[in-house]
Amino acid sequence: MGEPKKTNDLNCSEKENQHTCTNFHNAIEFIGKRWVGAIIYALLEGPKRYHEIISSIPGISDRLLTERLRDLENEGLIVKKFITISPKKVEYELTPFGKELEEVIKMLMNWVKRREHSLKDKNAK
Repeated sequence: MGEPKKTNDLNCSEKENQHTCTNFHNAIEFIGKRWVGAIIYALLEGPKRYHEIISSIPGISDRLLTERLRDLENEGLIVKKFITISPKKVEYELTPFGKELEEVIKMLMNWVKRREHSLKDKNAK
């Protein structure tokens, strides 16, 4: 029995490639979940309280914001910090892993803008 068959330029075996594909798919599905990207984008500016987040994302409901904040916290992308002056006041902040998404989010936003301009130019002709 020889070495595992290599399937791509990264010298990954089929098993390694499948694992990477599954993880990539799961990451894209999570980030693409409704409102997750918008919440991460809002928190790129720094820590925010709940009302600051909800007011910066038009159309998101209280229920969905609460659910997505919980999802992001469970995934280790944000941290919920209790403000010491009041036990009921909290703020949300990106963790180092969450901050690593900044470049990806900004690149995606730039792509959206370029695509938007391209579509406008195409439709103007």
